[in-house]
Amino acid sequence: MLRRFLLARYAPLAMLMVPALAHAQTAPVTPPSPPASADQDGIQDIIVTATRQNTSLSRVPGAVSAITGADLGPGGVSNIGDLQVVVPNVSIGDQFGVNRTFIRGVGLNNFDVGGEGAVAFLQNGAILPRPAQQLSGFFDLEQIEVLRGPQSILYGRGATAGAINLVTARPKEELQGFIRATYGDYNAKIIEGAVGGSVSGDDRLLARIAGKYEKRDGYGKNLFTGGDVDDRDAYALRGTIIANFNPSVRATLVLDHFNEDDHNYAFHYFGPSVVPENQLPHTLLGGKTVIGYYASIGQTPNLRNIYSDQEAINRRKGYGATGTLDFNLGAATIKTITAYRSFDRFQRDDLDSSQVNLAGQNNYVEKSRSFSQEVTVNYQRGGLSLLGGAMYLHEKLSGQVLVPTTNLALLFGLPASTFDNGAYEQKGVVKIDAVGVYLQASYELSPAVKVTLGGRYNYEHRSGDGYFRFDAIGLNIPTNVAKGWSSVTPKALIEYHPTTTTMLYASVTKGFKSGVINVGSTDPAIDPETVWSYEGGFKQRFANNRVLLSGAIFYYDYKNLQVSFVNANSIVQTINAATARNYGGELELEARIVGGLSINANASYLNAKFTKFCNAYYGAAFPARAGISYAPCPNQPGLVDLSGNSLPNAPRTSFGGGFNWDVPVGSGKITLNGDAKWQSKVYFTEFNNRDAEQGAYAMANAGLTYHAAKDRWSLGVWVKNIGDEFVIANNIIAAATYQFPRVGSLMPPRTYGATLGINF
Repeated sequence: MLRRFLLARYAPLAMLMVPALAHAQTAPVTPPSPPASADQDGIQDIIVTATRQNTSLSRVPGAVSAITGADLGPGGVSNIGDLQVVVPNVSIGDQFGVNRTFIRGVGLNNFDVGGEGAVAFLQNGAILPRPAQQLSGFFDLEQIEVLRGPQSILYGRGATAGAINLVTARPKEELQGFIRATYGDYNAKIIEGAVGGSVSGDDRLLARIAGKYEKRDGYGKNLFTGGDVDDRDAYALRGTIIANFNPSVRATLVLDHFNEDDHNYAFHYFGPSVVPENQLPHTLLGGKTVIGYYASIGQTPNLRNIYSDQEAINRRKGYGATGTLDFNLGAATIKTITAYRSFDRFQRDDLDSSQVNLAGQNNYVEKSRSFSQEVTVNYQRGGLSLLGGAMYLHEKLSGQVLVPTTNLALLFGLPASTFDNGAYEQKGVVKIDAVGVYLQASYELSPAVKVTLGGRYNYEHRSGDGYFRFDAIGLNIPTNVAKGWSSVTPKALIEYHPTTTTMLYASVTKGFKSGVINVGSTDPAIDPETVWSYEGGFKQRFANNRVLLSGAIFYYDYKNLQVSFVNANSIVQTINAATARNYGGELELEARIVGGLSINANASYLNAKFTKFCNAYYGAAFPARAGISYAPCPNQPGLVDLSGNSLPNAPRTSFGGGFNWDVPVGSGKITLNGDAKWQSKVYFTEFNNRDAEQGAYAMANAGLTYHAAKDRWSLGVWVKNIGDEFVIANNIIAAATYQFPRVGSLMPPRTYGATLGINF
């Protein structure tokens, strides 16, 4: 049935597409970027920098995907969410304007103030500590590297799921640049450009300036106020300077700035859960949700819209400076990375999801100032190679959640204005200091066998000062707490290269995600998560270097998961959720076919389940609800047993693929490209019920571009989400105060446009 549906829905695209595993997708218009090393007609062998050893993709003994600059931009990969289309076993959504990336079922389950993900997100090797920073969009990048599986030996504290590294474009000696202008539906306007070259007349001093401006109307409307929701109005700037002091010493400075002021990341209402629509508390004030609004006019709800007295406000800005020094000492190389980042954001959404104010105005403030320093040393002599380093991170994180309790007294049977001068508030500061030291050694036992052993020592200390108050229940308490954690994360790896085109590997490694102190939270310090990972895989080149096939299988022993939920007192609570086990596998294929045709494909399987987890069920007071039944926990009758349930954001299977076909036309060429992905059902909470799930879906994109001779200019048209699929990116069950409504975020609808590019 599903197969017939996909063939019928995407028949025009399917005629051109080869079954495939999406390693990358091609944007219709691209800025120039330096080619990776490759045989003339073979597959590009991309150099991966996130391994700290600048290793070619086909020689990395691990599950790695790399998306090059040719695949980035309008119609291609343009933001963090697009990566899940082209990388296997990756699931991405957002909540309250925070990036929630999951790799192999491991990711961000903490949505309290100060929660951190399990994916190390980096720019040029320097960490971006706040998950909300990671939604700023991509521009002028050479490539994006995605490492799946724990990377704690290299990145320590927050890489239990993996790492994503953005590599920005660097200036070359010759003057070069591009400008790219896009216009699309929703009145979308995007201008992106860069120019760079030699300042000194040779390669001693190089500079590059890049920028991007993006503005579009909303994907939906606030039907009560008439304003847009999920629109975008943002710009970003970046400057890069490289000084080559001599052949052995190079310094690089990257400065960047980002600003967004719009109504993006709106709080969407998806319907009731355990309480019927007509019994939700806002009805006491004559309120309606967007579903109630459409019912009153006899129409089918469009849930891309909201019906709210509160505008969705999204303001965020940030800047950063990253300085890198590279020393080439012959057998040894040294790299230092020094980075400073500042990030501020303000979000406002409507908690009661209606056009009346029943303590619905949710104000969220986050301010982060971070400094990081890392030193990495590589040494190579004969069959021995050593990789070692040390890092330090300091972050000062300030945060506030403020909900004025307007009209809340109605729920207590009191006059509506009784608590109007009160609030629910979390406010405070958390200071984070993290230190890591690591060393790994690789030795070639023979020309075909290499063994790697290593380990990292991690220490992190957090101290929080603040308070929590909820005036309606007379609660106002300090939340001052401090705690430190340490962990040793070992790694063992063996590689076998029976031929120059074949690699087999097996590894054991431990991942460590630091403990957490949430800003202004009454929770005690949350203990660290750990993952023991067992992985085996292969990489095989054949057909004269025209085909690269990669595969991996893995098993995770996952403990002390950090999980947030809204408890019975309508307070966000974070706990360590016992244990889980994840296992599965992935395949990736890339091939260059004759006649300018290349294809890629991926497939993944993931079985991720809790093995021990007891928690309170929000629907426990509604036992008559059909189809929902949980066994009580032994010796804890007030809690339900969730062992055997799937982890959130862990789809069982997914398949994807794409193609790129260059057809010569005179002195230029026409490029056809497309990709598609199918994903099975995913749950968004540990309860695995229909209140918070996204069913199986398929999504496809396509483009057509004309490139003039020598790619001096190009003109392309593209469409994303061809079938206009309605896909929930994330869904939570909100507070008991509002009777557990279903709220969350959406993936973009169908979008299309045209892009004109000029290269020089």
